[in-house]
Amino acid sequence: MEDIVTKPEPTAANLSSNGSNEKVGTYESTTPRPNKSWATRNGLNFNSFTPHEDYGSGTVELERTMKPRHLNMIAIGGSIGAGFFVGSGAALQTGGPASVLIGFLIMGVMMFNVVYALGELAVMYPVSGGFYTLSNRFIDPSWGFAMGWNYVMQWVFVLPLELTVCGTVIQYWAPDTSVAIWVGVFLAAIIIINVFGTLGYAEEEFWASLLKLSATVIFMIVAIVLVCGGGPSDGMYDHYWGTRLWHDPGAFQNGFRGFCGVFVTAAFSFSGTELVGLAAAESENPSKSLPGAIKQVFWRITLFYVVGLLLVGFLVDSTDPRLLNAGNDDPSASPFVIAIANAGLKGYDSFMNVIILVSVLSIGVSSVYGGSRTLVALAQQGYAPKFFAYIDKSGRPLPAVFSCIAIGFLGFLSVNGKGNTVFTWLLSLSGLAALFTWGSICLCHIRFRSAWKYHGHTLDEIPFQAMFGVYGSWVGLILNIIVLIAQFYTAITNTDGSLGTAEGFFESYLAGPVVIVFYIGGWIWKRDQWVKIKDVDLDTGRREHDWEAIQAYREELAAAPAWKRVLKAAF
Repeated sequence: MEDIVTKPEPTAANLSSNGSNEKVGTYESTTPRPNKSWATRNGLNFNSFTPHEDYGSGTVELERTMKPRHLNMIAIGGSIGAGFFVGSGAALQTGGPASVLIGFLIMGVMMFNVVYALGELAVMYPVSGGFYTLSNRFIDPSWGFAMGWNYVMQWVFVLPLELTVCGTVIQYWAPDTSVAIWVGVFLAAIIIINVFGTLGYAEEEFWASLLKLSATVIFMIVAIVLVCGGGPSDGMYDHYWGTRLWHDPGAFQNGFRGFCGVFVTAAFSFSGTELVGLAAAESENPSKSLPGAIKQVFWRITLFYVVGLLLVGFLVDSTDPRLLNAGNDDPSASPFVIAIANAGLKGYDSFMNVIILVSVLSIGVSSVYGGSRTLVALAQQGYAPKFFAYIDKSGRPLPAVFSCIAIGFLGFLSVNGKGNTVFTWLLSLSGLAALFTWGSICLCHIRFRSAWKYHGHTLDEIPFQAMFGVYGSWVGLILNIIVLIAQFYTAITNTDGSLGTAEGFFESYLAGPVVIVFYIGGWIWKRDQWVKIKDVDLDTGRREHDWEAIQAYREELAAAPAWKRVLKAAF
């Protein structure tokens, strides 16, 4: 897919505000912004907390301070957190290593298509709260209401979940210390980072993602050595290890139900991948920086999730009692830490736990960012109380931010020693909510393409196109539906295949009824109907692009050697 480029020489298009020519009333503002001090822009003085200069005059824009490097790191490492490092242990115990590999591959194929569909739409319509506003525009305003609040719910419950993991991990070093202390410490750190607004989130994500990716690559290199028998002599892997655990205790656990049970953990692990589209609204030039960031998702799915968890499946026994779902709150619940501890690599297990803590902080900050920005969009459209639309002079939606942070106090529920139970409930709620979000993105893309064709437009008029077009979105939507059905099956059955309990159902499928309630509430409130293709609004909020530069780039790429075209498509 082509990157969207701008001309190096000045043109009428790029002499306007912020370097692009935008329609009046669309995403790009044409009103000159007053100069602000560095402290005001970054939320470090009292003046920064006063209302934004546009507050009360309509929709207030968030600050656009993200750089391409921020978007790239958010795309490739932003969602690597507790789901990958800790939740994967629950999936391993539930379904076995082969189920984990196949389940994450299926989710990877789905996410690949979801993110490309989102990339196409976000380049066209880079607006804050993009998922809600896209559903509102292309599907049904009532469904948009449901998806907006579903996405807020998805993220606000991620925060206490990550804090629960924090308390569990800290006990690896300080088993006698109260979990409440560490939940409070990490919650305070998340509040401090959010004081710096968008820039604080972007910089934290950049450096945290860089650290997480580096640590994961190092782990994979070490894991390959261990699988080949290169571990210390006093450890488990001092001789060729290979794939023995795929034979005993076996590649699969708990049959078909065990396989289906992997999906909700995989969904939670991939949660946050779509944040790159939400962040597009706060980047300086989404049409230039977003396509490159979208392409990085393929490499994260392939290298980090699939290869990393394949190696974990080689090294860690799926029946190990230390894994998360084994019925305890062992602080070494991460299969990554278990593998290193089994190898006898002194100190490395503590290093991996530090990486997990950084990931917890990273995803915690992301949860506040994702939830608050969607809440702002809901308030600006009249689907949430208006005070959530307040934005201060540094571009921070303070009421929305602090409302999301307040939910983090649910992390203190793990103080009574039931961290495993709290984690399971919150993971299911958040992971399932993500599936509804991703399915809606695919459906939005399908209906956008239908409306685009109906109104006489061609594909050449779309600046960044999804790699597999509308067919990829159909694949993503169908896989979403299949995963939701599989999760419903696990919700109504026990591990042995017998009929489950009501508690077990809501523990696994609570997000489903919640979304239905949201949809009914949106319909009662607004009484809007399903948007017909002929009525889809393709113009409001659509960004204008420098088409002369885009066409020149496309012609240059078409004339390039095959290897260069492949390289550009991949990176």
